[in-house]
Amino acid sequence: MHRIVIAALVVASAFAAGAVAAGPRTTKAPWPRPNDTLSLTEAAGLRPETHEFFAYHVHAHLDIFVNARRVRIPGGIGINIDDPAVKRVRLQDGTYAFGYISPPCQKACISPLHTHASDGILHTESQITHPNQLGQFFTEWRVRLGAKCVGAYCKDVHFYVDGQRYRGDPRGITLTNHKEIAIVIGKPPAVIPSKFPTG
Repeated sequence: MHRIVIAALVVASAFAAGAVAAGPRTTKAPWPRPNDTLSLTEAAGLRPETHEFFAYHVHAHLDIFVNARRVRIPGGIGINIDDPAVKRVRLQDGTYAFGYISPPCQKACISPLHTHASDGILHTESQITHPNQLGQFFTEWRVRLGAKCVGAYCKDVHFYVDGQRYRGDPRGITLTNHKEIAIVIGKPPAVIPSKFPTG
């Protein structure tokens, strides 16, 4: 009887630990914003905060193409969009931007690494001057990222930084200000993005 109770407690503890144990998604795009935001923030080695900090504020940009078609990167990654202190703004294209937190949330609601909108801009808004890495963002997005695979795609996967082919571990790409990162899967687009978008 005691063994059954202990086994049940182990199973319950595994579920209580959150869905992070499920691991990254290995499915085809699109990849929606996951709901377990704060657990994924912690899994990425980051500490959720009650609002944005701007002591270290940089923007990198991520493009993903699958057979020349752009994959939308959701807004609200790294943000608990259900917290009442998190504002949402409807944009002209019908999507929403999230964040702009003032006054602060009652409890932690935002990662220092996040997306406000689905424009591919990866925001680092932190109290400390330390660049985050692309692998941390993909952990928060819950999408598999490695040198050979992105999500379900493990063939013809190529990485570019500022328009130049990148052959290292993509998880280690630092998200410094105005860096342009492109992931190209299958047939490439007519032009590989090489500069941070303006305007």
